[in-house]
Amino acid sequence: MAVLAPDEGSQSDAPQKTTNLLQTDGEEFYTSYDEVYDSFDSMGLQENLLRGIYAYGFEKPSAIQQRGIVPFCKGLDVIQQAQSGTGKTATFCSGILQQLDYTLDECQALLLAPTRELAQQIEKVMRALGDYLKVKVHACVGGTSVRKDQEILKSGVHVVVGTPGRVFDMFRRQSLRPDYIKIFVLDEADEMLSRGFKDQIYDIFQLLPARIQVGVFSATLSSEALEITRKFMNNPVRILVKKDELTLEGIKQFYVNVEKEEWKLETLCDLYETLAITQSVIFVNTRRKVEWLTDKMTSRDHTVSATHGEMSPDTRDVIMREFRSGSSRVLITTDLLARGIDVQQVSLVINYDLPTRQDNYLHRIGRSGRFGRKGVAINFVTKDDETMLSDIQKFYNMVIEELPSNVADFL
Repeated sequence: MAVLAPDEGSQSDAPQKTTNLLQTDGEEFYTSYDEVYDSFDSMGLQENLLRGIYAYGFEKPSAIQQRGIVPFCKGLDVIQQAQSGTGKTATFCSGILQQLDYTLDECQALLLAPTRELAQQIEKVMRALGDYLKVKVHACVGGTSVRKDQEILKSGVHVVVGTPGRVFDMFRRQSLRPDYIKIFVLDEADEMLSRGFKDQIYDIFQLLPARIQVGVFSATLSSEALEITRKFMNNPVRILVKKDELTLEGIKQFYVNVEKEEWKLETLCDLYETLAITQSVIFVNTRRKVEWLTDKMTSRDHTVSATHGEMSPDTRDVIMREFRSGSSRVLITTDLLARGIDVQQVSLVINYDLPTRQDNYLHRIGRSGRFGRKGVAINFVTKDDETMLSDIQKFYNMVIEELPSNVADFL
């Protein structure tokens, strides 16, 4: 399945088979959109939205925000592709906040995300940016009280962010009404369309009004995912931030040759002895490995937290809260958290295991150095991993160098 790497988007140089796939009756189903706005002030946004954007700490729009906010504000259907950590969430939140009617306490925008953590993260950003607009936002996610969701929705909200299962359930119970919804957003669309959510997304889409604005956001979009989005988009514009504009700026990437799996633990402990790290995330590939590594690190007097998909939602929430507040400094996790979790202070990501999919690499290392901050990613590479490391470098068209002895200088 050909993945559209973020630099394959300009129609002229797109691979021929991709172009053909995206044509209907000889016409491409999307057009590109190239207007660039160098400042938030030049985008024609409401005063109170601008206040929220600046209060949140944004000064200058990132590449995706320079291109992506205005077409979304104009009501166009959009497909937006940009790397993790480049400000996609604020792009679609701003586009929605600009268009809401705040005198109407009805759900006017629906956003779907693949995990509860990401939905809750989007809710936080939406609430912060819309603070001066008095926006009412609610996250409908599994693992929380259905009755509480129903009460909040009944009291009136402008925006619902959620995971497909719980959102569909709220429609089914008629607690969420589609009548006033005018904007529908899929975040991490490739994940949403490739995991078991495809049918649920279709079911939800069938319930929405016929005239609706659709936004599809993702770091990577396979040609198959694009083909699916075509079914529910109307003359979309595609905004692609090319790779050279979003090399994960500020993130230095290295590898450590550990040769054998059993040498990784010593290597990890050595690293922690030499580095004074604010906060770090360690990625492994299985739940069992999360538990094993947590035990090993704890027995060596390292304070670590751990999270994986089979923990109860409440437990995961508590752990993430501790990590965000800084009371826990090291988080060991699986790819569950690789998308959309913004912990400001993370300066180091360690891939104890290399990801099994190349596109997950970008999601993982985007946890560090978000939005221009410095960060370091260190990959542990055994003999068996050499092919994957080489594939990742080809996929992102970059070189990952061996870890130098002065790595502390980069943090």
